[in-house]
Amino acid sequence: MARVIAFDYGTKRIGIAVTDPLQIIATGLTTVHPKDVVEFLKNYMQTEQVELFIVGEPRQMDGTASQSAPHVKGFITILKKAFPGIPVEKIDERFTSKMASAAISQSGLKKVDRQNKALVDTVAATIILQSWMERRGFLGLY
Repeated sequence: MARVIAFDYGTKRIGIAVTDPLQIIATGLTTVHPKDVVEFLKNYMQTEQVELFIVGEPRQMDGTASQSAPHVKGFITILKKAFPGIPVEKIDERFTSKMASAAISQSGLKKVDRQNKALVDTVAATIILQSWMERRGFLGLY
């Protein structure tokens, strides 16, 4: 099997999370600047096989697209052009940043570390990936 990569897209940073090759565990990988993401992925994929990209889709409370949706749509276009053999799925990302901030605040990290926005983006990407895995039935197999 191959890994699945999830993205929490932002215009300043993209949080990235990845599954293990068996797609059992979601782990935060890093954050990268949007202009560097294609190069980062090309380097990553020289050593790791990836079969799917998951992109968090920003939505309003009523389910309509948020104001950042056009940026995410452009990001998806870039992914599809740079990696035409890898499908892209979108998943609702409402509340992931708030959930990430809450998880970090409960982690026992120092205040300066809890305020690290890059960490929030990476954890949000991990939550997006876990949500996708739960929807697909990869978690809770027992």
